Amino acid sequence: MNIILFDEMPQENLIPRSDERAKHIIEILKLKEGDVFRMGIVNRSEGEATVRAVTEEGVSIVYEPKTIPVLYPVTLLCAQVRPICMKRILREAVSLGVGRIVLCGSDTGEKSYLTSNLYKTGEYREYLLDGAMQSSHAGVPEVLFSDHVNQATRIINGFATERTDRIMLDNVTGAVNLSDAAVSEEAVLAIGPERGWSDRERKLFVESGFRPMLLGSRVLRTETACSCGTAVLLSRMGLL
Repeated sequence: MNIILFDEMPQENLIPRSDERAKHIIEILKLKEGDVFRMGIVNRSEGEATVRAVTEEGVSIVYEPKTIPVLYPVTLLCAQVRPICMKRILREAVSLGVGRIVLCGSDTGEKSYLTSNLYKTGEYREYLLDGAMQSSHAGVPEVLFSDHVNQATRIINGFATERTDRIMLDNVTGAVNLSDAAVSEEAVLAIGPERGWSDRERKLFVESGFRPMLLGSRVLRTETACSCGTAVLLSRMGLL
C-alpha cells in the first residue's frame, strides 16, 4: 500500500486491530508512536496520518488532509472479458487515474461475464481500491454497467460534451495510430473484447461520433490494450 484508504474517517480516530489496515500498519510497516504514513478518504482528501498510539484496541491516529483527489478527464469504455482479466483491467485503470469506467457487453463476448459474482457481490470495488492505493492517491472512479454497445453509447451521450473526444481502438477500421493523433482535453477510449468489435458495433460507434484508431499493428489482449491505450491517450493529452 502506497496510501492507506478509508471510505470514512475512522471513528474516534482509531483503526481497530481487526482491520487489515491496522495489521498492515503494525506488522508490515512496523510503525509506532510518532511515525507518519500517507492516508486518504476516498474521493474526498489525501494527506498524512501520524500514529498517536498503538494499543490493544488498535492504531490511534491524527489525520491531516492536504489535497483533494483528482482524476483525469478520461472515460475507459471496456467490453466485458473474463473476470480474472477484468480484475487486472480495473486495478490498472485506476492506478493510471481514469475518471470513469464503463463496462459493457458485446456481440462477440461471453454473455455470462455480465452477471459474474465479481459485480453481483461488489467484489470489483476491491480492485478499484487496490489500484488507487498503488497510485498513492485517493481518487476512485465511478463504474457504470451496460448490457451492450447501444446502451453504452447512450451512457456516454449522457455526460459527454462537444469537447469530448471519442476514440474506438480497432484493428479492422482504424486508420490513424493513437500515438500520432491530436486529442482533445476530454476523451472516451473504447476497447473491445478478445474477439474484437462486431461490424454492427463498429457502425454504432461511428454513428455516435467515435473515431476508429490503431494501437500499432499487433493484436493485443483486452487487458494489455486497456493499459497501453490509456497510457498513450494520457500522453497525447499531456497528462502522462
